[in-house]
Amino acid sequence: MQIYIVGGAVRDELLGRPSSDRDYVVVGATPEAMLAAGYKPVGKDFPVFLHPQSHEEYALARTERKTGRGYHGFAFHAAPDVTLEQDLARRDLTINAMAKGADGHLVDPFYGQRDLEAKTLRHVGPAFAEDPVRILRLARFAARFADFSIAPETAQLMREMVAAGEVDHLVAERVWQELAKGMMEAKPSRMFEVLRECGALARLLPEVAALYGVPQRPDYHPEVDTGIHTMMTLDQSAVFGYALPVRYAALTHDLGKAETPADILPRHIGHEERSVRLVEQMSARLRVPNDCRDLALLTARYHGLVHRVADLRAGTIVTLFENTDALRRPQRFQQFLEACRCDYTGRLGWQERIYESPQRLQTALFAVNAVEAGKIAQQCQNRAAIPDVIHAARVEAVKQALNYPGEQPEQ
Repeated sequence: MQIYIVGGAVRDELLGRPSSDRDYVVVGATPEAMLAAGYKPVGKDFPVFLHPQSHEEYALARTERKTGRGYHGFAFHAAPDVTLEQDLARRDLTINAMAKGADGHLVDPFYGQRDLEAKTLRHVGPAFAEDPVRILRLARFAARFADFSIAPETAQLMREMVAAGEVDHLVAERVWQELAKGMMEAKPSRMFEVLRECGALARLLPEVAALYGVPQRPDYHPEVDTGIHTMMTLDQSAVFGYALPVRYAALTHDLGKAETPADILPRHIGHEERSVRLVEQMSARLRVPNDCRDLALLTARYHGLVHRVADLRAGTIVTLFENTDALRRPQRFQQFLEACRCDYTGRLGWQERIYESPQRLQTALFAVNAVEAGKIAQQCQNRAAIPDVIHAARVEAVKQALNYPGEQPEQ
């Protein structure tokens, strides 16, 4: 029995990067031998075991054979005669197909170390084409290693896979899993650029793909269309280190602009309602978690209002708090403001302007929270009027907090 560290841990060590996951492959063993050594079985499709002390995963060396379309269309074979090189040959990229023995010896049959030095993402072999998830994985690694290029033959293979309909058989949960990981990388826009270049974006996320070529707004730089602006907004969410719900909201905040009638372009009147509908559609199809979906819906509907907060009446600001449930869910409202900040800064020349909306809204929200709604309700003799009386008190609190000189018309 021989044990090797494989995959990402080896790659990251060569790059001098920290790695939290350590995967092991065991050569020359049987399931019975693993059980006798105290390992606990966890694998359903193929033999994977947990170490009795560290609880790290140890997988028997295996080969795989394509039996059908999509991610689940594989048959696996694990046996003592499967070699380490055979196991590495089934992996996706050369930089992930290296192993390290207990003596520190590097096993690199597909020249992954060379590709690391050349900053190249290259598929190991023709088996790459058998698993469409690998397109998503490569795109995710492109977002992590933004200065890596994709080998031309790998890019061509990905286009061929899309043309053959392989990505059409991906299950929603796996698509979202890879997209979510990619959005949390340092340069998330790179993932979507790679998917767009190979044609997968139009198949998996047609709502996002449709944004490219759509003018953004008359006062924006003409070279920045809505697709480019969306990617700039998404990258800002990574620059600021925001959580996944904020990043998903950044990705989807302008989806409705793809359906703006041609006769009103480059203006986008009423795109908020279209964006909400498309966010709901995309989130349902991908089975997006509720926290990501809900924040994306709020951002799609109200981000334009936040940008104009200096021109809004106090009553409109209070209504915004009510519609976004800001009083009961302050943390989500904070994430909503973070997504708006990404949108505001996700364009050329934003450094020349100060974005005061979040601070202005936070000041107003603090004042609204100070209103004693319970006390007002107790003192109100007309029970039916309680909501209106509380709303009026909150409006007055906002006026005082923001130093309104007088009620101004809403713009």
